[in-house]
Amino acid sequence: MIATSIALCENLSLHTPSKFRLLVVRLGAMGDILHALPAVTALRLAHPEWEIGWVVEPRWQALLTAGNRETRERGNEKTGTEGSGATDSAQPLVDRLHFAPARQWGKRPLSPRTLREIKSLRRELRACSYDAMLDFQGAVRSAAIGRMAGAGRVIGEFQPRERAARWLFSERISTGGAHVIEQDMELARAVAGDRLEPAAPLLPVDPQAEAWLESFSAAQLAAPATAGAGCRIALLTPGAGWGAKRWPIERYAAVARGLAERGLRVLINAGPGEELLADQIRSASAAAATPVCPSLSQLIALTRRIALCIAGDTGPLHLACALGKPVVGIYGPTDPSRNGPYGTRAVVLRSPFSRRDHSRRAEPESGLLTISPEDVLQAADTLLAGENSQA
Repeated sequence: MIATSIALCENLSLHTPSKFRLLVVRLGAMGDILHALPAVTALRLAHPEWEIGWVVEPRWQALLTAGNRETRERGNEKTGTEGSGATDSAQPLVDRLHFAPARQWGKRPLSPRTLREIKSLRRELRACSYDAMLDFQGAVRSAAIGRMAGAGRVIGEFQPRERAARWLFSERISTGGAHVIEQDMELARAVAGDRLEPAAPLLPVDPQAEAWLESFSAAQLAAPATAGAGCRIALLTPGAGWGAKRWPIERYAAVARGLAERGLRVLINAGPGEELLADQIRSASAAAATPVCPSLSQLIALTRRIALCIAGDTGPLHLACALGKPVVGIYGPTDPSRNGPYGTRAVVLRSPFSRRDHSRRAEPESGLLTISPEDVLQAADTLLAGENSQA
C-alpha cells in the first residue's frame, strides 16, 4: 500500500501544472514552523511560478510576513498571481497567509465566535482552489484544515504524530529521515519529485524591526569595552517550553561572565513571561549580560546580527540555525538527532544518560545537570575560533 501511494505521488509530482496552487499547514509552534521552512523554501525556489499559501497561528505570522493584517489582506486579493511572494523581502516565501487561531478554538470549541471563524476560514480556503495540501504538523486539526480547503490531494506522513490524522490524508508518505527537517523534505518531494533538496530558509525582512535594531544598537551596544563595528554579540535564550529542558540560571550567568571576559556583548533573550528569568541571570552575572525583550520580528532582526547563540531546545535556537548562525545547543530530554541544530555550525551538548522524555516536568532533567558552564564555554570557543578562521 505504501509503495503504491509513493509511486502515485511521484507520477503526479512530475506533471504538476505550472499554475499549481499549494497549501501548507503548519500552525505552530515557532521551532516547528522553522523546521518546515527549508522544505517550503526549496519548493518556492524550484517553482517560483507556483502559488503557495500557508495556514498558521496568528502569533507566528512574523516568521512568514513583515506586513500587518491589512497589508496581507490586500496581497491576498491578488488571486491568480504567479509566485508574487518570491520577490518580496517582506513576505518572501508565500503568496498568501491564512490564520487559524487553533489554540483559542480548542479552549472554546463550540462558541459562536469559534464556529464563525472556522466557517470563515473554510470559505477563504475554498475560494483559493488549492490543488494540493501538505500537512507538516501531523495532527487531526491540521489534517482537518486540509480537508476543509477542498484540495484534491491531502498529503501527510504515513505515521503522523497523531495516528488518527492519517485517515484524513488522501496520500500517506512513508518518511525515513532522522531529523524532522529531513522528514518534511520527504513530504515536499511528494509534489516536486526526488531531486528537491533543503534550502536556506527565506525569512521576512521587517523595516520597523530593522529600525528598532539600529536604535537598540546605538543605545545598548556602545559600551566602551565593546564599542565599534567589531562588537560581537552572543545571544543567550534560557527559556524553554517546560522545566525539564531548562538549564539552571546560575550556569547561564557563569557563561555570560565567561563570554564577557572574551570581549563579547552578551544579551539575554526574554520571551513573554521570561522577563524575571532574564533579570535573575543579569543579577547573577554581575550585569555581564543585558536582558532584551524583542518582538518576534525584532528577534529575527537581532539574530541576523549575532555571532553566537546559546540555548536549549527552543524556538530561538532554531531561528539562529535558520539564519546560519553558530549555535551551542544544551539538550536534555529531547533528542537532538530529531530536532537539534541543522544546517549551520553547531556544537550539541547532551549527557549520554539523558533519555527522550516529553513529560512536562518542572525540574531540569538529571542528565542536563551534568553539563557545566565550562563545557558550554569550550563549545563557544570552538565555534568562535571557526568564525575567526573564516574571516
